[in-house]
Amino acid sequence: MASVRRRGTTATALLTLLLTATACGPVTDRQATRLPVGYDSLDGSLAVWPARGGLTGDAAATAAVTTAVRDWRSPVDDRAHLPSSGILFSGQVGGTPLALVAADVPGESASWLLQLTRDGDRWTISHATEYTDPGYLVYSDVLPVQLPDGRHYLTSARVERLLGPDGRALPTADGLTGPVAVPACRAAALTATLRPTRSLPRGRAADRLLDLGTATADPRYPLVRDETGSGRRALTGLDTCVLAGEQGPFGSIPRRIGDQDAPRSTPESWPMAKLAVRSLGEVAHGGGEPADLEQLSWESATGTMTAVVYRPADGGTPVVSPADRSTTLQAYLLPVPGRPLAVLNWRANRDASFAAPPGTSRLVDRPGLVVVPQPARKQTFSLAGTEKTWYRSVGGR
Repeated sequence: MASVRRRGTTATALLTLLLTATACGPVTDRQATRLPVGYDSLDGSLAVWPARGGLTGDAAATAAVTTAVRDWRSPVDDRAHLPSSGILFSGQVGGTPLALVAADVPGESASWLLQLTRDGDRWTISHATEYTDPGYLVYSDVLPVQLPDGRHYLTSARVERLLGPDGRALPTADGLTGPVAVPACRAAALTATLRPTRSLPRGRAADRLLDLGTATADPRYPLVRDETGSGRRALTGLDTCVLAGEQGPFGSIPRRIGDQDAPRSTPESWPMAKLAVRSLGEVAHGGGEPADLEQLSWESATGTMTAVVYRPADGGTPVVSPADRSTTLQAYLLPVPGRPLAVLNWRANRDASFAAPPGTSRLVDRPGLVVVPQPARKQTFSLAGTEKTWYRSVGGR
């Protein structure tokens, strides 16, 4: 996650600077034995994450939540640093005890949102999601909460109003919304209005987010920043459960720690911001009407990712490729039923020369895009520039 913090967005960087300059963050003894209640982050004079919920003053509840968080381990066995973490909410929701903790995990330079429920006198962690947007979790303004009655959101004190997927304002109590109708496997749009603060002197009328659906599995964080609204357009008609699968764009590049895959961690290809789509053209397939080819792009914790989307002309189920890290010559495998395809894509210019193996059948062949039937054996394609040649191999097993 370190690369994410180095690339933090302008707004996040400004807020980070402000919070640092005003000596914000949990101000507590580094040897603290209990989690701070609330998070001592200020935006000017505004407490961004004050303590919320009817149990914030309950010492026994705080102690039990602290014990649960102290015992918790991330998928790579790192633990939370209690003094730089904080209880954002502790109270009753619909008669059910709920605690939300922003947990700082220094070992993997990550922030986690821990959701706890009470079982007798003990509190247990029911959800643990890794925050993949730039910066710390507490620099966000909307946090997802999954309860038996559906999706809820905890909002920071900067949020004046939060609009749900239907464009209507969501009622909140103690910073927590009521249940929101978010589908399991479809993206849902949220829009927050932020009040004027020191870091945002004019506030922000439309701080846009996408919720990737309630079926998003831990530790994957379901909220993606969508500042321009391009992500909402890009995901229209797409099944986010398919996108998140092991062969889908968002789930196909596993996290690596050292020289090994970490399958229980958030994939390196998981989106955090700047989802967008652009048309690549059409491809005729099986004698029917040409299908549309699109290129999906997004920012992950480790850089820009891309994939291709095949949209059948008859409005059938779209087909998506695994992710490919953004590079000069992109290569994708599209598992189109009955006839898998390989797609090679690059930014066309007159100095670039593309070459395919002799005898390759090209379904599409134009500057910047070549589509071929997926080769049974591995084949290598190349793109020669003025000073460098790029090679990509596709096909085979």
